[in-house]
Amino acid sequence: MTDLLRQEIATAGTIVVKMGTRVLTGPDGRLDHEQIARLTEQLNRLMTAGRKVVLVSSGAVGAGIGRLGLAGRPNDLAQLQAVAAVGQSVLVEAYERSLETHGYHAAQVLLTAEDLDHRTRYLNARNTLLALLELSTVPIINENDTVAVDELQTTFGDNDRLAAIVTNLIQAPLLVLLSDVEGLYDGDPNSPDSKIIPLVKRLDQSILDLARDRAGGMGTGGMTSKLEAARLVTAGGENVIIAGGHVPNVLTRIIDGEPLGTLFLAQGQAIAARKRWIGLTVQPRGRLVVDSGAQRAVEQGGRSLLPIGVVTAEGEFGKGDILSVHDADGNEFARGLTNYSAETIRRIKGLRTDQIVQVLGKFPYDEVIHRDNIVVTRGGES
Repeated sequence: MTDLLRQEIATAGTIVVKMGTRVLTGPDGRLDHEQIARLTEQLNRLMTAGRKVVLVSSGAVGAGIGRLGLAGRPNDLAQLQAVAAVGQSVLVEAYERSLETHGYHAAQVLLTAEDLDHRTRYLNARNTLLALLELSTVPIINENDTVAVDELQTTFGDNDRLAAIVTNLIQAPLLVLLSDVEGLYDGDPNSPDSKIIPLVKRLDQSILDLARDRAGGMGTGGMTSKLEAARLVTAGGENVIIAGGHVPNVLTRIIDGEPLGTLFLAQGQAIAARKRWIGLTVQPRGRLVVDSGAQRAVEQGGRSLLPIGVVTAEGEFGKGDILSVHDADGNEFARGLTNYSAETIRRIKGLRTDQIVQVLGKFPYDEVIHRDNIVVTRGGES
């Protein structure tokens, strides 16, 4: 059975595929080489049909645990990063062996969030990935676990978010998240009465409330992280499918238009690459709370954020940093690139133009954030 909407979406020339840990490992937590062979066979079919594929792959820790003969996942950060370092080579080697039988090669790309927070490094990463695709290789992307640290804001948190950022980075029309769960269910996935939701037209709070994450196992991501990934990609104007990685020939069947898993539709037109970087990639360095008038002007009117509308500025940041913009209830509705430092914004918040000149002695910018540097992250226009 095929679906016309799915068939249209499946014509995407470039596809990002994320393989979850539980898709790639067996019950013992070790890397399942036969499963990798099955998945790369499907990748081969996609590429033979003219598609370009970028792979975001979990499984490094599981591969390292198997290679080192450990009983389970270490709790100590340094040991965990060391195990990931060992496993990363095992993982890429497994992909290379399988891809080579089809005439392709794996290209290892390790990233940290910090790499993509800097505009120049972001563009370098994009150019490298596009060049690898032109060379008919398969980029195998993972987080650089050996140096990524939560406290230093250099981690993506999980590979679902990394996959979403990579999708926006190269403006791929389709992201496929392969998991041990076959889609988003309308209830508890373990209940026989629950059914997979085949199509999500709008990812609102009612959809987010359906997430059912479970503790334990080898993976770090769950349905909550997958829905967040879907939000980031659909906000950029692209489509997402969450499907079961153990479903036979899942990738080729998706590309053939079969209604497998849950399809999340793009929200509006694809947005420009620079705005994807501002609104959907960079981790904000600070937080602004604005009044209702400023919120309406930005979110509904596509206007700049002026000093008079700012209520509070939180965090320490400088000119050119990305900030999250929140309404009076604390809900983020936009992100943007600031013209002023935190210290200056605290001095001029709530002031009119003539008052700002009196406080600063000059008035270098009319806007705290210019409309060209703002991305609305919920509804509205950007």
